[in-house]
Amino acid sequence: MEARKILLTEDEMPRRWYNILADIKMNPPLGPDGKPVKAEDLAPVFPMNLIEQEVSDQRWIDIPEPVLEVLATWRPAPLVRALSLEKALQTPAKIYFKNESVSPPGSHKPNTAVPQAYYNKVFGIERMTTETGAGQWGSALSYACSQFGLECKVFMVRVSFDQKPYRKSMMAAWGGKCVPSPSTETRAGREALEKDPHTPGSLGIAISEAIEAAVADGSGKTRYSLGSVLNHVMLHQTIIGLEARKQFEKIGLYPDVVVGCAGGGSNFAGLAFPFVLDKMNGKQVEIYPVEPAACPTLTKAPFVYDHGDTAGYTPLLPMHSLGHAFVPPPFHAGGLRYHGMAPTVSQLVTEGLITPRSVTQLDAYQAGVLTARTEGFIPAPETTHALAVVVEEARKAKEEGKQKVIVFNWSGHGLLDLGAYERYFCGELENYELSDTEIAQGESIFRNYPKPKLLKSGS
Repeated sequence: MEARKILLTEDEMPRRWYNILADIKMNPPLGPDGKPVKAEDLAPVFPMNLIEQEVSDQRWIDIPEPVLEVLATWRPAPLVRALSLEKALQTPAKIYFKNESVSPPGSHKPNTAVPQAYYNKVFGIERMTTETGAGQWGSALSYACSQFGLECKVFMVRVSFDQKPYRKSMMAAWGGKCVPSPSTETRAGREALEKDPHTPGSLGIAISEAIEAAVADGSGKTRYSLGSVLNHVMLHQTIIGLEARKQFEKIGLYPDVVVGCAGGGSNFAGLAFPFVLDKMNGKQVEIYPVEPAACPTLTKAPFVYDHGDTAGYTPLLPMHSLGHAFVPPPFHAGGLRYHGMAPTVSQLVTEGLITPRSVTQLDAYQAGVLTARTEGFIPAPETTHALAVVVEEARKAKEEGKQKVIVFNWSGHGLLDLGAYERYFCGELENYELSDTEIAQGESIFRNYPKPKLLKSGS
C-alpha cells in the first residue's frame, strides 16, 4: 500500500530558515519623509534582533535551539497524500497537503509566533500586542507567549470576534487578553468608531490599535508583533516548505503545482518560497497564491506604496494594495480579509514567478466540504480557498490526462468555524466580488504616494 503520510523525524527538522531576500530585489519601505526606513526607526515597535532579521540579506538563518525545542512539540508536520479526494475527483493527479493544523493552536501561525516570542523575551520585553483577523494569529501568539512567560494583548477584528467567540476562550486559556477591534482603548479605535459605530472592523484598524498600544507604553517593555506581511514572518514560515521538500525527496517526487491561500501571505510563503528558489534555479513548477474574490489584492489591486494599517502608523510598504482604508465585506475567511499583501509575495507576482488566483466564498466552501467528506479533516475557511484551486487543477489534470503532483498548505483546521459551515449548509452564505468601482475608490488613497520601481531579480 502506498504511504498515506510521509513523515520526518525530529532530527530531520530543518535547522535553518530560508530568506528569500537573498535572491530577489526589493523596493525599500519608506518613512514619512519619503526616504528609506532605517533600522532604528522600527525600534519602538519591534526588538532589534527581529529588525535585524527583517532587513537581512543572508540566505540561511539559524533557528535558535529554544525555538526548535518548542516547535518540536508538533514539528515536523506530516505531508499527507489525499487519496480519497483523488478518488472522488477521478483524477490522475497525486494530491498532497502539508498538515499545519497539528500545532497546539491548530494552524501554521505558531511557526512565527514562537520565534517572535523568543526573540522578544531574550531582548528583555515583557508584554506583546498584536491584531488578529480570524483568531488564528491571536491564538498562536497567546500560546507562544505562554511558552516564554510573556503577557499578550490581542485586538481582534470585530466581525470575527462576534463570529468566532471560542477563539477568545483559546487565547484566555493561554493567558492572552482579547478585545474586539475597533475598541475605545486607542485613538485609532475611537476614530474608527466615530466614523462608523457599526463597523465590522478590519485588519488595518486592528493593526493600528496594536501598534499604538505598544508604542504608548512608556515602560519600554512592550513591543508589537505581526503575524504576516513582514519579511521576518515569511522567513520563519519557510520551515513548512523546507520540510515538504525533504518529504518529497523521500518518495522520489517533486510537485508540478504548489498552492496556498493568501491573505497577508504567511502560510503561502511558508510552503512556496523554498519552491520559488528552485524555480529561480530552473525547476518547472507552477505556484499559485489563492485569495478571495471579495478581497482581490493580488489579482486586481495595483502594485503601489501603501501603509500596512488604517491609521498610517506603519511605513509605506511596496505591495499590492486595495488601499489602507479598505474595509472588506464580512465573508467567512477572516484571515484573508487584509487590504495589502506581503511585499515579498507582491514582488514575486510582479516578476511572474508566481500566479495569483481568486475564488468565491461558495466555491471555497464547496471544495472544503468535498474534502471533509473524503479526507475526514474539516479545513479552516481560509484553507478552503486553496482547496478550490486544488480541485480545479486536479480536474484539469483529468481533462488533459496528465499525472501531475499537486501540493497545498492545509493552513489550519475549521473546528472553531463550524458556525460558518452551518450558514453554508443552510444556504445563508452568499458570494461577494469586489467591483471595479470599489477598487478605484480604494486606489484614491495612495495616488499621491511614491511609486515603487518594477524591479527584476537577477538582472
